[in-house]
Amino acid sequence: MLIIPAIDIKNGKCVRLSQGQMNKETIYSDDPVAVADRWIEAGARRLHIVDLDGAVNGTPRNADIINSIAAAHPDVPIQVGGGIRDEDTIQTYLDVGVSFVIIGTRAVTTPHFVSDVCLEFPGHIIVGLDAKNGKLATNGWSKLSHHDANDMARRFEDDGVAAIIFTDIGRDGMLNSVNIDATTDLCRDITIPVIASGGVSNLDDISALCKVSGEGIFGVITGRAIYEGTLNLTEAQKLADEHCSYKAY
Repeated sequence: MLIIPAIDIKNGKCVRLSQGQMNKETIYSDDPVAVADRWIEAGARRLHIVDLDGAVNGTPRNADIINSIAAAHPDVPIQVGGGIRDEDTIQTYLDVGVSFVIIGTRAVTTPHFVSDVCLEFPGHIIVGLDAKNGKLATNGWSKLSHHDANDMARRFEDDGVAAIIFTDIGRDGMLNSVNIDATTDLCRDITIPVIASGGVSNLDDISALCKVSGEGIFGVITGRAIYEGTLNLTEAQKLADEHCSYKAY
């Protein structure tokens, strides 16, 4: 199981939001590229990068920074989300070395878009399902839809997505533990890898995820915990390597 650092970019800075609210941000660095360097030096084997401005505006706003990170670390898989709503944006990111693009809003509002891009870019599409009380949110989590997370995950598995990122919005950035029940419930509904997100606070959370990783949890995204020091990335990855039944390399 991979411990995947989150680099959320807003106005060119590395930030974390509380429960996805754009007006509740904590700025951790003015240099997201240096932050990426830091996490890779600590042992990260994959990076999760989100263009928060892009997520809200519907088109990339911090692509130059993301491109710089990809260019600096060509051997590290990078998954990018935020404002990816057309084929040209996907192609542009893949061309600069991004490994996976994350479809969020358009996956919910226009599901057939996912099947189209899975055919055009096989093996490079991840769908991000951001849920609150089981229902999916869109537009940088500013709107709540009527769609059920598990139902949509099954559809996207049939379309050929590489993985599902499942985020419990209510826990994201709150350091109050991962929603393991909802995550494992989703894993049991599909066979493709699931990446957990939202609420990781310490090594106890990593241990808890390891116990159920065999259900299909490929990795877990962590942000605030590693920035504020309640979770040591190197120690977390070592623990996952030793105790998780789902080995991701």
